[in-house]
Amino acid sequence: MRKPNIAVLGATGVVGREIAKIIDELNVEYNEIKFLSSAKSAGSKYLFKGKEYIVEEAKSESFDNVNIVLASAGASTSKIFAPEIVKRGGVIVDNSSAFRMDEGVPLVIAGVNDEDLKQHKGIVANPNCSTSQLMLVLKPLHEKWGIKRLIVSTYQAVSGAGLKAINELRADTEARLKGEKFANECFKKPISFNVIPQIDVFTDNGYTKEEMKVVNETKKILHLPQDLPISCTAVRVPVFNGHSEAVDIEFEKSVTPDEVRNVLKTAYGVTVIDDPENYEYPTTRDADGVNPVFAGRIRRNLAFNNGISLWCVADNLRIGAALNTVRICQKLTKMQLF
Repeated sequence: MRKPNIAVLGATGVVGREIAKIIDELNVEYNEIKFLSSAKSAGSKYLFKGKEYIVEEAKSESFDNVNIVLASAGASTSKIFAPEIVKRGGVIVDNSSAFRMDEGVPLVIAGVNDEDLKQHKGIVANPNCSTSQLMLVLKPLHEKWGIKRLIVSTYQAVSGAGLKAINELRADTEARLKGEKFANECFKKPISFNVIPQIDVFTDNGYTKEEMKVVNETKKILHLPQDLPISCTAVRVPVFNGHSEAVDIEFEKSVTPDEVRNVLKTAYGVTVIDDPENYEYPTTRDADGVNPVFAGRIRRNLAFNNGISLWCVADNLRIGAALNTVRICQKLTKMQLF
Protein backbone atom coordinates (compact mmCIF):
# COMPACT_ATOMS: atom_id res chain seq x y z
CA MET A 1 0.00 0.00 0.00
CA ARG A 2 1.32 3.44 -0.96
CA LYS A 3 2.07 5.76 1.94
CA PRO A 4 1.23 9.46 1.50
CA ASN A 5 3.34 12.54 2.01
CA ILE A 6 1.39 14.59 4.57
CA ALA A 7 1.27 18.28 5.42
CA VAL A 8 -0.49 19.79 8.43
CA LEU A 9 -1.74 23.28 7.52
CA GLY A 10 -2.39 25.50 10.53
CA ALA A 11 -0.02 23.34 12.55
CA THR A 12 0.52 25.79 15.42
CA GLY A 13 -3.18 26.33 16.19
CA VAL A 14 -5.23 24.44 18.79
CA VAL A 15 -6.67 21.96 16.28
CA GLY A 16 -3.44 21.72 14.29
CA ARG A 17 -1.52 20.63 17.36
CA GLU A 18 -4.25 18.13 18.17
CA ILE A 19 -3.99 16.73 14.64
CA ALA A 20 -0.26 16.14 15.10
CA LYS A 21 -0.90 14.54 18.48
CA ILE A 22 -3.47 12.14 17.04
CA ILE A 23 -1.27 11.25 14.05
CA ASP A 24 1.23 10.08 16.64
CA GLU A 25 -1.37 8.33 18.84
CA LEU A 26 -2.91 6.40 15.95
CA ASN A 27 0.49 5.61 14.46
CA VAL A 28 -0.64 6.92 11.08
CA GLU A 29 1.46 5.63 8.22
CA TYR A 30 3.09 8.22 5.99
CA ASN A 31 6.18 8.68 3.88
CA GLU A 32 7.07 12.28 4.81
CA ILE A 33 5.40 14.95 6.95
CA LYS A 34 5.70 18.74 7.16
CA PHE A 35 4.12 21.44 9.32
CA LEU A 36 2.84 24.67 7.78
CA SER A 37 1.54 27.91 9.26
CA SER A 38 1.13 31.61 8.59
CA ALA A 39 4.19 33.84 8.34
CA LYS A 40 3.64 34.84 11.96
CA SER A 41 4.40 31.35 13.29
CA ALA A 42 6.81 30.22 10.58
CA GLY A 43 10.29 29.41 11.78
CA SER A 44 9.16 28.14 15.17
CA LYS A 45 10.30 24.73 16.36
CA TYR A 46 7.84 21.85 16.39
CA LEU A 47 8.53 18.65 18.33
CA PHE A 48 6.87 15.61 16.78
CA LYS A 49 7.58 11.97 17.61
CA GLY A 50 10.79 12.98 19.34
CA LYS A 51 12.06 14.82 16.28
CA GLU A 52 12.35 18.58 15.91
CA TYR A 53 10.78 20.17 12.83
CA ILE A 54 10.83 23.78 11.69
CA VAL A 55 7.38 25.16 10.90
CA GLU A 56 7.29 26.44 7.33
CA GLU A 57 5.29 29.37 6.00
CA ALA A 58 2.48 28.07 3.83
CA LYS A 59 2.98 29.01 0.19
CA SER A 60 1.68 27.48 -3.01
CA GLU A 61 4.95 25.64 -3.61
CA SER A 62 4.76 24.15 -0.10
CA PHE A 63 2.34 21.60 -1.51
CA ASP A 64 4.59 20.23 -4.22
CA ASN A 65 4.83 16.43 -3.79
CA VAL A 66 2.31 16.48 -0.93
CA ASN A 67 -0.44 13.86 -1.22
CA ILE A 68 -2.74 14.71 1.70
CA VAL A 69 -3.08 18.06 3.45
CA LEU A 70 -4.77 18.14 6.85
CA ALA A 71 -5.97 21.72 7.11
CA SER A 72 -7.19 23.72 10.08
CA ALA A 73 -6.27 27.28 9.22
CA GLY A 74 -9.64 28.95 8.62
CA ALA A 75 -11.95 29.27 5.63
CA SER A 76 -10.15 32.15 3.93
CA THR A 77 -6.81 30.28 4.02
CA SER A 78 -8.40 27.08 2.75
CA LYS A 79 -10.01 28.93 -0.16
CA ILE A 80 -6.61 30.32 -1.12
CA PHE A 81 -4.66 27.07 -0.94
CA ALA A 82 -7.21 24.39 -1.87
CA PRO A 83 -6.98 25.12 -5.64
CA GLU A 84 -3.16 25.03 -5.41
CA ILE A 85 -3.25 21.69 -3.60
CA VAL A 86 -5.66 20.17 -6.12
CA LYS A 87 -3.65 21.56 -9.05
CA ARG A 88 -0.59 19.75 -7.69
CA GLY A 89 -2.46 16.46 -7.40
CA GLY A 90 -3.01 16.54 -3.64
CA VAL A 91 -6.10 16.07 -1.49
CA ILE A 92 -7.05 18.59 1.17
CA VAL A 93 -9.04 17.43 4.20
CA ASP A 94 -10.43 20.76 5.33
CA ASN A 95 -11.68 21.61 8.82
CA SER A 96 -13.16 24.96 7.89
CA SER A 97 -16.64 25.81 6.62
CA ALA A 98 -15.28 26.82 3.21
CA PHE A 99 -16.45 23.82 1.19
CA ARG A 100 -18.84 21.86 3.42
CA MET A 101 -22.00 22.55 1.47
CA ASP A 102 -20.39 22.72 -2.00
CA GLU A 103 -21.90 20.29 -4.46
CA GLY A 104 -19.29 17.73 -5.43
CA VAL A 105 -17.33 18.07 -2.18
CA PRO A 106 -17.92 15.09 0.12
CA LEU A 107 -18.69 16.00 3.72
CA VAL A 108 -17.41 13.01 5.65
CA ILE A 109 -17.45 11.48 9.11
CA ALA A 110 -15.11 8.50 9.09
CA GLY A 111 -17.10 5.38 9.89
CA VAL A 112 -20.38 7.00 8.84
CA ASN A 113 -20.22 7.80 5.11
CA ASP A 114 -16.79 6.56 3.97
CA GLU A 115 -18.12 5.68 0.52
CA ASP A 116 -18.63 9.39 -0.19
CA LEU A 117 -14.83 9.76 -0.25
CA LYS A 118 -14.83 8.07 -3.65
CA GLN A 119 -16.55 11.17 -5.05
CA HIS A 120 -13.82 13.62 -4.04
CA LYS A 121 -12.13 15.82 -6.63
CA GLY A 122 -9.25 16.86 -4.41
CA ILE A 123 -11.28 18.39 -1.57
CA VAL A 124 -12.84 16.57 1.39
CA ALA A 125 -14.71 18.62 4.00
CA ASN A 126 -14.72 17.87 7.71
CA PRO A 127 -18.11 18.73 9.27
CA ASN A 128 -18.80 21.22 12.01
CA CYS A 129 -17.82 19.98 15.48
CA SER A 130 -21.37 19.74 16.82
CA THR A 131 -22.51 17.83 13.74
CA SER A 132 -19.60 15.40 13.92
CA GLN A 133 -20.38 13.79 17.26
CA LEU A 134 -24.07 13.67 16.43
CA MET A 135 -23.55 11.66 13.24
CA LEU A 136 -21.82 8.75 14.97
CA VAL A 137 -24.88 8.40 17.19
CA LEU A 138 -27.54 8.97 14.53
CA LYS A 139 -26.14 6.84 11.69
CA PRO A 140 -26.78 3.37 13.20
CA LEU A 141 -30.18 4.48 14.53
CA HIS A 142 -31.25 5.92 11.18
CA GLU A 143 -30.21 2.73 9.40
CA LYS A 144 -32.38 0.65 11.73
CA TRP A 145 -35.49 2.77 12.26
CA GLY A 146 -35.35 5.76 9.88
CA ILE A 147 -35.28 9.35 11.17
CA LYS A 148 -38.57 11.20 10.64
CA ARG A 149 -37.95 14.34 12.71
CA LEU A 150 -34.99 15.65 14.70
CA ILE A 151 -34.49 18.37 17.35
CA VAL A 152 -31.00 19.08 18.72
CA SER A 153 -29.88 21.43 21.47
CA THR A 154 -26.11 21.86 21.75
CA TYR A 155 -24.12 23.03 24.77
CA GLN A 156 -20.76 23.95 23.31
CA ALA A 157 -17.42 24.50 25.02
CA VAL A 158 -15.34 27.60 24.42
CA SER A 159 -12.50 25.61 22.81
CA GLY A 160 -14.69 25.48 19.72
CA ALA A 161 -13.98 29.19 19.33
CA GLY A 162 -10.20 28.80 19.61
CA LEU A 163 -7.39 29.56 22.02
CA LYS A 164 -8.44 33.19 22.57
CA ALA A 165 -11.84 31.99 23.76
CA ILE A 166 -10.25 29.52 26.17
CA ASN A 167 -8.11 32.31 27.59
CA GLU A 168 -11.13 34.61 27.82
CA LEU A 169 -13.10 32.11 29.90
CA ARG A 170 -10.18 31.73 32.30
CA ALA A 171 -9.52 35.48 32.59
CA ASP A 172 -13.21 36.40 32.84
CA THR A 173 -13.74 33.81 35.60
CA GLU A 174 -10.76 35.07 37.58
CA ALA A 175 -11.89 38.67 37.22
CA ARG A 176 -15.45 37.90 38.34
CA LEU A 177 -14.25 35.95 41.38
CA LYS A 178 -12.13 38.95 42.37
CA GLY A 179 -14.99 41.38 41.74
CA GLU A 180 -13.08 43.07 38.93
CA LYS A 181 -14.43 44.36 35.63
CA PHE A 182 -13.64 42.41 32.47
CA ALA A 183 -14.12 43.41 28.83
CA ASN A 184 -15.14 40.36 26.81
CA GLU A 185 -13.94 40.24 23.20
CA CYS A 186 -14.57 36.73 21.84
CA PHE A 187 -18.21 36.54 22.88
CA LYS A 188 -21.11 39.01 22.71
CA LYS A 189 -21.84 38.43 26.39
CA PRO A 190 -19.62 37.54 29.37
CA ILE A 191 -18.91 33.79 29.28
CA SER A 192 -17.98 33.15 32.91
CA PHE A 193 -20.89 31.84 35.03
CA ASN A 194 -23.12 32.40 32.02
CA VAL A 195 -24.92 30.59 29.20
CA ILE A 196 -25.06 32.35 25.82
CA PRO A 197 -27.79 31.28 23.34
CA GLN A 198 -25.81 32.40 20.31
CA ILE A 199 -22.98 30.78 18.37
CA ASP A 200 -21.98 32.58 15.16
CA VAL A 201 -24.17 35.24 13.54
CA PHE A 202 -27.94 35.21 13.13
CA THR A 203 -29.46 34.45 9.73
CA ASP A 204 -32.68 35.73 8.18
CA ASN A 205 -34.76 32.88 9.62
CA GLY A 206 -33.77 33.72 13.22
CA TYR A 207 -31.41 30.79 13.54
CA THR A 208 -27.65 31.22 13.82
CA LYS A 209 -25.20 29.95 11.22
CA GLU A 210 -24.04 27.35 13.73
CA GLU A 211 -27.57 26.04 14.11
CA MET A 212 -28.11 25.89 10.36
CA LYS A 213 -24.82 24.02 9.97
CA VAL A 214 -26.25 21.22 12.10
CA VAL A 215 -29.44 21.19 10.03
CA ASN A 216 -27.82 21.26 6.59
CA GLU A 217 -24.78 19.11 7.32
CA THR A 218 -26.88 16.36 8.93
CA LYS A 219 -28.98 16.10 5.80
CA LYS A 220 -25.93 15.98 3.54
CA ILE A 221 -23.97 13.39 5.55
CA LEU A 222 -26.90 11.03 6.15
CA HIS A 223 -28.39 11.65 2.68
CA LEU A 224 -31.71 12.73 4.19
CA PRO A 225 -34.51 14.41 2.20
CA GLN A 226 -34.23 18.19 2.14
CA ASP A 227 -37.75 18.54 3.54
CA LEU A 228 -37.09 16.32 6.56
CA PRO A 229 -37.75 18.54 9.61
CA ILE A 230 -34.65 19.29 11.70
CA SER A 231 -34.29 22.10 14.24
CA CYS A 232 -31.31 23.15 16.35
CA THR A 233 -30.54 25.55 19.20
CA ALA A 234 -26.81 26.11 19.77
CA VAL A 235 -25.63 27.45 23.13
CA ARG A 236 -22.17 28.44 24.38
CA VAL A 237 -21.45 27.29 27.93
CA PRO A 238 -18.56 28.07 30.32
CA VAL A 239 -16.78 24.76 29.77
CA PHE A 240 -13.22 24.67 28.48
CA ASN A 241 -13.56 21.56 26.31
CA GLY A 242 -16.25 19.08 25.31
CA HIS A 243 -19.59 19.63 23.58
CA SER A 244 -22.84 18.22 24.95
CA GLU A 245 -26.07 17.68 23.02
CA ALA A 246 -29.66 16.94 23.96
CA VAL A 247 -31.16 15.02 21.05
CA ASP A 248 -34.86 14.30 20.39
CA ILE A 249 -35.59 11.92 17.51
CA GLU A 250 -38.84 10.76 15.99
CA PHE A 251 -38.43 7.55 13.99
CA GLU A 252 -40.43 6.04 11.15
CA LYS A 253 -40.72 2.73 13.04
CA SER A 254 -41.59 1.75 16.57
CA VAL A 255 -38.56 1.62 18.87
CA THR A 256 -37.79 1.22 22.57
CA PRO A 257 -35.02 2.77 24.69
CA ASP A 258 -33.52 -0.68 25.28
CA GLU A 259 -33.32 -1.29 21.52
CA VAL A 260 -31.56 2.04 21.00
CA ARG A 261 -29.22 1.32 23.89
CA ASN A 262 -28.28 -2.07 22.44
CA VAL A 263 -27.59 -0.67 18.96
CA LEU A 264 -25.40 2.12 20.31
CA LYS A 265 -23.42 -0.29 22.50
CA THR A 266 -22.02 -1.88 19.34
CA ALA A 267 -21.87 1.29 17.20
CA TYR A 268 -18.55 2.52 15.82
CA GLY A 269 -17.01 5.30 17.88
CA VAL A 270 -19.76 5.32 20.53
CA THR A 271 -19.60 4.39 24.22
CA VAL A 272 -22.81 4.11 26.23
CA ILE A 273 -22.93 5.33 29.84
CA ASP A 274 -26.54 4.98 30.88
CA ASP A 275 -27.51 4.05 34.43
CA PRO A 276 -29.25 7.14 35.83
CA GLU A 277 -30.31 5.41 39.05
CA ASN A 278 -26.63 5.17 39.94
CA TYR A 279 -25.89 8.65 38.54
CA GLU A 280 -24.07 7.20 35.56
CA TYR A 281 -24.42 9.37 32.45
CA PRO A 282 -21.88 11.17 30.24
CA THR A 283 -20.39 14.54 31.18
CA THR A 284 -17.80 16.67 29.45
CA ARG A 285 -15.15 15.51 31.91
CA ASP A 286 -15.68 11.94 30.72
CA ALA A 287 -14.99 13.02 27.13
CA ASP A 288 -12.01 15.32 27.63
CA GLY A 289 -8.93 14.02 25.83
CA VAL A 290 -10.44 10.73 24.60
CA ASN A 291 -11.94 9.55 21.33
CA PRO A 292 -15.44 8.10 21.88
CA VAL A 293 -18.74 9.89 21.60
CA PHE A 294 -20.51 9.08 24.86
CA ALA A 295 -24.27 8.51 24.87
CA GLY A 296 -26.67 8.25 27.80
CA ARG A 297 -30.00 9.37 29.30
CA ILE A 298 -31.64 7.21 26.62
CA ARG A 299 -35.39 7.34 27.21
CA ARG A 300 -38.76 7.46 25.50
CA ASN A 301 -39.63 10.90 24.15
CA LEU A 302 -43.00 12.01 25.56
CA ALA A 303 -43.84 14.42 22.70
CA PHE A 304 -43.12 12.31 19.60
CA ASN A 305 -44.62 9.12 18.27
CA ASN A 306 -41.84 6.49 18.08
CA GLY A 307 -39.68 9.08 19.81
CA ILE A 308 -36.39 8.74 21.70
CA SER A 309 -34.51 11.36 23.72
CA LEU A 310 -30.81 11.01 24.52
CA TRP A 311 -27.74 12.94 25.65
CA CYS A 312 -24.35 12.76 23.94
CA VAL A 313 -20.97 14.24 24.81
CA ALA A 314 -17.63 14.35 23.00
CA ASP A 315 -14.27 16.09 22.94
CA ASN A 316 -14.97 18.68 20.25
CA LEU A 317 -11.28 19.21 19.41
CA ARG A 318 -10.93 15.50 18.67
CA ILE A 319 -14.01 13.93 17.08
CA GLY A 320 -15.29 17.38 16.12
CA ALA A 321 -12.10 18.33 14.33
CA ALA A 322 -8.69 16.69 14.65
CA LEU A 323 -9.64 13.05 15.18
CA ASN A 324 -12.04 12.91 12.26
CA THR A 325 -9.50 14.71 10.05
CA VAL A 326 -6.86 12.10 10.82
CA ARG A 327 -9.34 9.25 10.44
CA ILE A 328 -10.26 10.57 6.99
CA CYS A 329 -6.55 10.61 6.14
CA GLN A 330 -6.36 6.96 7.16
CA LYS A 331 -9.44 6.11 5.06
CA LEU A 332 -7.98 7.89 2.01
CA THR A 333 -4.79 5.89 2.46
CA LYS A 334 -6.55 2.56 2.97
CA MET A 335 -8.84 3.16 -0.01
CA GLN A 336 -5.88 4.53 -2.03
CA LEU A 337 -7.84 7.65 -2.94
CA PHE A 338 -4.86 10.00 -3.17
